[in-house]
Amino acid sequence: MPITILIFIDGLGWGAPDAATNPQHAYGGDVFRLPGPAPAIDAPAPAFGGGWVRAIDAVLGVPGIPQSATGQTTLLSGVNSQAAIGKHLTGFPNEQLRAILLEHSVLRTLTKRGVPARFLNAFRPRFWELSREKQLTLSATTVANLAADLPFFTMDDIAAGRSIYQDFTNADLIHRGFDLQPFTADQAGRILGRAARAGGFTLYEYFLSDKAGHTGDAAVIAGELAKLDAFVRAVLDELRDELAHGDVQVLLTSDHGNLEDATTRRHTTNPVPLLVWGAQARETASAITRLDQVTPAIVARHLS
Repeated sequence: MPITILIFIDGLGWGAPDAATNPQHAYGGDVFRLPGPAPAIDAPAPAFGGGWVRAIDAVLGVPGIPQSATGQTTLLSGVNSQAAIGKHLTGFPNEQLRAILLEHSVLRTLTKRGVPARFLNAFRPRFWELSREKQLTLSATTVANLAADLPFFTMDDIAAGRSIYQDFTNADLIHRGFDLQPFTADQAGRILGRAARAGGFTLYEYFLSDKAGHTGDAAVIAGELAKLDAFVRAVLDELRDELAHGDVQVLLTSDHGNLEDATTRRHTTNPVPLLVWGAQARETASAITRLDQVTPAIVARHLS
């Protein structure tokens, strides 16, 4: 059975290769130091760890600046949601976007065809105090998982090493009073890698990157990139043998640009990177040029 991981990092665009303005070229790591500039990348380029990377379009023909609700719905459904509602929408999905996710969520599509799938982010206890109707007003990833009627991971799953939080260090949870041990980026990445061994499709979302981008503070952004760099390295190292010899693929992409340009606190119209490691990585990167092609590629990989 193929194994696919999608690491969704909010607000990660492909900017100019200039350390003075782009923290991706100044944070000291290699995973997110992309070749460029992006407009010159019309085919996959070699990336860190034997992977491949290319710039993909997040604007999708709709005037304006890409935003989270539409970008995430597009990424997780394969439907050009910006075009469907005629604009880029910020925040959480509205009724129209929820309808798209409830019908076309990658998690729903795969589970309906018998492919095991999981959304690895753990949720705090207050989530279960909400009605389903209220839960459906939350993030695109939440709606995508509800569409598939899949279970959500809990604080107990974090404690047992079965899941990770949106802040994979657990710092936010510990600050809120939860009795949990802190995770290093390496520990968290290995948890994701081990969880994926259950087979099928695994989704993980990280949005503190977008929050950092909105600060416009290059040092804050660099700190997030450094954590994510170590996290991704750990995922790849945990699955080293499978990536080299098995039917395992790790994809990493985003919904819109932001942190790649520290001269602004706003989102950008830059393309977003698609990084792919493992089985047929170059072929997958070659076939995807737009954000709405990611989910169809994942589905085809598991159903072909």
